[in-house]
Amino acid sequence: MKIIILKESLQKSLNIFSRIISKSATLPILSNVLIGSEKNFLTISATDLEMGIKRWVLSKTEKPGEVAVPWSVLSGVASFFSKNPITIESQELLLKISSDNFSVNIKCLSAEDFPVIPDLKSGTEFFVPSVVFREALSQVCDLASLSSARPEISGVYFVASENTLRVVATDSFRLAEKTVFLEKKTGLAKEISFILPQKTAKEIVNIFEGDGIDDLKIVFDQNQLLVESSMTETAHPETRLASKLLDGEYPNYKEVIPQKYDTQAILNRVEFLNQIKLASLFCGKTNEVKLSVDDKGGVVGVYSQNQDVGEHSSSVPGRIKGKYGEASFNYRFLLDGLLKIKSSEIALELSARNGSLGPGVLRPIGDQSYVYVLMPLNA
Repeated sequence: MKIIILKESLQKSLNIFSRIISKSATLPILSNVLIGSEKNFLTISATDLEMGIKRWVLSKTEKPGEVAVPWSVLSGVASFFSKNPITIESQELLLKISSDNFSVNIKCLSAEDFPVIPDLKSGTEFFVPSVVFREALSQVCDLASLSSARPEISGVYFVASENTLRVVATDSFRLAEKTVFLEKKTGLAKEISFILPQKTAKEIVNIFEGDGIDDLKIVFDQNQLLVESSMTETAHPETRLASKLLDGEYPNYKEVIPQKYDTQAILNRVEFLNQIKLASLFCGKTNEVKLSVDDKGGVVGVYSQNQDVGEHSSSVPGRIKGKYGEASFNYRFLLDGLLKIKSSEIALELSARNGSLGPGVLRPIGDQSYVYVLMPLNA
């Protein structure tokens, strides 16, 4: 193999593999990336056996071939390259990289030892805008929780139809749902759904970030998913992610979301956020923050107490509907919901269910596409 490539192109591509590279002592091949050349492209691939990523980079190819190279060594060396073109050449199990007045030889492994990354040749195929898909996933994917008892909630539930995209995640203490109405149709003839592993969802958010990425091609079958972006210069693929899907049926989460409220407070999001942050300094081991919605005073009281530290009490003015209401929440869950919402105002909703306190709800004002549900501590 012999190719010539620019430093910026190589270094940018290597960076996207940092989170997938494994440090497994039993499978050292997983700490390597597969470097290859095909036509006018350098290819870089990595896998953790659950998910694989392949990247194509425009280059001048003089001789085809491929080898497995330690990612940590290659990425470290790449940071010292000059802006001048870099020559990459493999000689048996050595990779020689040279530019200007220096050269390095990196010991490699055989490409035959590298695991095969699946490439779906058939399955359901559709397209979604990259920005929309990534933003939707970013608002829910952190909530998924690893659970051996309920593996289906370890991932992000994905539902798509001809012009709608919906993603959901929960850890059984809170739940977030994001619904997007698409301007451009997906091309789907009927509604489809699957469960994405949380790690896959986070990688989609990270690796497909950047200007120039328009639509993402998504292909899936019963067990696997493929997400692919194309180059801006040509219709050729640039980045491809392949992942296993989670088995199981996602729970009927709609039952958890209250359809009406007894008390609603519309608050300035940043002001409420800051008071929760302040209250967190005085929380005990349960992270409890008590909220009281005063329908007559037009404020939401925020209270926390720690026997070893002291106590905090404040109020946030708001527009109140309904009756007086009280609820205690884990401050971390409150902060997480408030940080995921970007609107200037939020609605805090409290309700009763079967004679006891029901879930609390945070919604952005002026945006009906997102809902964040959290269970109270005193339910």
